Amino acid sequence: MKAVMKVAPGPGNVELKDISDVECKDNEVKINVKYSGICGTDLHILHDTFKNFPPVVLGHEFAGIVIETGKKVNSFNVGDRVTVLPSTAITCGLCEYCKQGQYVFCELRRGMGYGVNGSFTKNVVVREDMAYKIPDYISLEAAALAEPLACVVQALEELEKPNAGDTVLLSGPGPLGLVSLSLLINRGLHVIVAGTDVDGTRLELSKKMGASKVVNVSKENLSDIVKGHTNGKGVDFAVECAGHPSSINACLQQLKNKGKLVQLGIVGSEVTLDYDLVIYKQITLQGSVAHSMSTWDKVMKLFEQNTLDLNSLITHKFPLERWKEAFEMSENKQAGKVLLYHE
Repeated sequence: MKAVMKVAPGPGNVELKDISDVECKDNEVKINVKYSGICGTDLHILHDTFKNFPPVVLGHEFAGIVIETGKKVNSFNVGDRVTVLPSTAITCGLCEYCKQGQYVFCELRRGMGYGVNGSFTKNVVVREDMAYKIPDYISLEAAALAEPLACVVQALEELEKPNAGDTVLLSGPGPLGLVSLSLLINRGLHVIVAGTDVDGTRLELSKKMGASKVVNVSKENLSDIVKGHTNGKGVDFAVECAGHPSSINACLQQLKNKGKLVQLGIVGSEVTLDYDLVIYKQITLQGSVAHSMSTWDKVMKLFEQNTLDLNSLITHKFPLERWKEAFEMSENKQAGKVLLYHE
C-alpha cells in the first residue's frame, strides 16, 4: 500500500513509498483510513523544524472504518466508524503526567505521524483505547478534524476561556485558526480575524463562517479597526494561530489591559517580543500544546451534540499520490483544511 513517508533526517526527504500492510495484534484495531488532514506539524516535519524519527509515515489527523479487531478487543466491531487519539501511541503510563491524563508531557511519548507510523496511508493499527466511535451523523471528513479540534478545545475551554461578551482577536486563519473560529462563533463571541495578503482565501472563508470582521493587515490598519470595535480599549482575548513573530507582537499590542493571549501556533524559531507589554498591561500569556484525556472526552461530546460546522472548513481533498500538490497548497495558504485519502 502507498504511504507518504519521511525517509531520512533533514529538510525535505518526504516521499511516496510502497509499504507492507499492517498486522493487527490482540489488543489493537485495524482501521481503513478514509480521510487524513494535513497539519502544520506535517509541514514542519517536511522542513525538519519539528522533531521526528524517520523512516516514518506522516499524518495524525484521521478517521476511518474498523476492518479488523484483535482477539482481546471488546469495544469495537468491523464496520465501526472511528477517529483516533494519535498522541498516545507510546507513553510510559507511569509518570505524573500520564497518571494525570497529561500524556503530552511524558518524556517517553511518541505520537503517530512523527514518532511511529501515521495515517497518510491506506490502513493503520492502533490500540483499542486510542480509537473512538463517532456518530453516524458526523461525516468522516469532519471526524478527521477531531485532533485539531482537541487542540483548540484544550486551549480555549480548559486552559483559558473567553467570557460571554468578549471581543476576540484571532490572528492566523489557517486550519487551526479556522477550527478555533468555529468554536468561538459557536459560543456567540465577537471575533476579529487577522491575516495577510497570502491569507485571502482563508479570510474570505472566515467571513462566510461568521467572523465579525476580517482584516488584511497587509492593506488595513489593525490597530484602528480594533479600536473601532472596542471603543478604543483593545480586545479582551487574543488567539495566535499563525506562529509568526509579527502576529504574536500584534496580539500583544491589541490586547486591552488585563487581556489574555493564548498561543496555539508553533513558531519553530526564536521570537523577539516587546515583552514589557506583558508587564505594563498585566497580560495573561498561556501556551497550549496538543491535548489531554479530558479534552478528548469534550471533543466526543461536541460530536454527539453536532453543533459545530467543521465540514465548511474543508476546501480540498487529494489522493495520496498528489501529496506534493496538497502540501504546497497548504503551505501557500491557498486552502482551508486539506485532506488526503488513499485510492
